[in-house]
Amino acid sequence: MAAHTSQSVAKAAGDDVENDVAARGRSRRTDSDSGNRGGSRGGKGASGLRRAVGTHWYAWAMVAPVVLVLGVIIGWPLVRGVYLSLTDANERNVSRTIGVRHIEATYEFVGLDNYVDVLSDPVFLQRLVWTVVWTVACVSITFTLGLALANMLNREFRGRAAYRMALILPWAVPGFVSVFAWRFLFNRDNGILNKILDGGGIAAIPWLDDPTWAKFSVVAVNVWLGVPFMMVALLGGLQSIPGELYEAAEMDGASAWQRFRHITLPGLRAVSMTVILLSTIWTFNMFPVIFLLTRGGPGDSTEILVTQAFREAFITSPRDFAVSATWGVLILLLLMIFALVYRRSLRKQGEVW
Repeated sequence: MAAHTSQSVAKAAGDDVENDVAARGRSRRTDSDSGNRGGSRGGKGASGLRRAVGTHWYAWAMVAPVVLVLGVIIGWPLVRGVYLSLTDANERNVSRTIGVRHIEATYEFVGLDNYVDVLSDPVFLQRLVWTVVWTVACVSITFTLGLALANMLNREFRGRAAYRMALILPWAVPGFVSVFAWRFLFNRDNGILNKILDGGGIAAIPWLDDPTWAKFSVVAVNVWLGVPFMMVALLGGLQSIPGELYEAAEMDGASAWQRFRHITLPGLRAVSMTVILLSTIWTFNMFPVIFLLTRGGPGDSTEILVTQAFREAFITSPRDFAVSATWGVLILLLLMIFALVYRRSLRKQGEVW
């Protein structure tokens, strides 16, 4: 019995020693592996990039021309604009060629002086306020009309295809053609609108000559141009909502307003958020409507930020390229801030964007 017990104790002690040795070996291997991982982390990143390029080389080859074109068309002007906004460049000190004589640029780096001057100028606040009012008015009216028309065209009725084509027509016509047509309609003396009013015994309205009516006119034209896009996008969203939801709600006694509020609006949330963002960016930078219809007038009552930047670069004398670039960079920053805030608000609502 004693011999058997001593043998068991010796065997247990031997097992403990073996386990301790094995544990130390695993610890050394773990330390060695972690050191190797830390040392080769950069190498793995590079090899991962090479592997991605090697695996998806065809996709990279297809994307490369687009990236190159965007870099040339957008990237370089953007970098150049940011650089000019930090200088005092104008038409008198930029490089230019007169006949056979080439004059080198003499403008200098001034840092953030242009931004301080623009932001402290009351004109910037005036342009910003009207730009925000113009954008909010256009987007809200466009969205409301587009949603109403999309709901109408989502129903079955005779001639629906013809109505769709007619409502999409303003979108198919080039923007400058539409604006010139509206400019003719708004003409105070020979415009069709005032001819109709005159036939009804109503005095002619100075559509483009009065600051208040001019603002109303540019908003109306931009809404007319923007409704087709909004309608088509929302119509696509409506057609993606299952019809069974409306049938079940109607069987439960839900009214038309309740079906619209609890089925249509939630079903259109993803589409609505996207089109509102796009419409806001487009309207904020809508140069053609303002410039071609009123040229910022009468006076400067309809000038928005982007037309003010154009005026600084091409109309004022001497043409101030640095200040114009400053206005452009500020417009870009404002839109980036809006997009970030908009994205954060969507995430808080549970939308993934």
